[in-house]
Amino acid sequence: MTERDSSLQSQNPISQAQNSLEKVHNAVSQALSHPTAKLEEQANQAIRHAERAVEDASLSFNQPAFEEVENGLRQEIEDLHNGTRS
Repeated sequence: MTERDSSLQSQNPISQAQNSLEKVHNAVSQALSHPTAKLEEQANQAIRHAERAVEDASLSFNQPAFEEVENGLRQEIEDLHNGTRS
């Protein structure tokens, strides 16, 4: 993949939402394994950022990819609030 291809992919709303979801997953995992107020707040910040990315991706023509990211984000939020990993 060329640098230009990588740059174009990073500008894709679905790709941005997927990257945000990955960051949420990591932040939630940290917050669940080391429950502190700071890590929980970082997870919540990652969730808010991902929610905006998912909202932007909702305009995408790739509906299956959008739904996958949206469902993944919902699961991460549920895991954080329940204090468990499914």
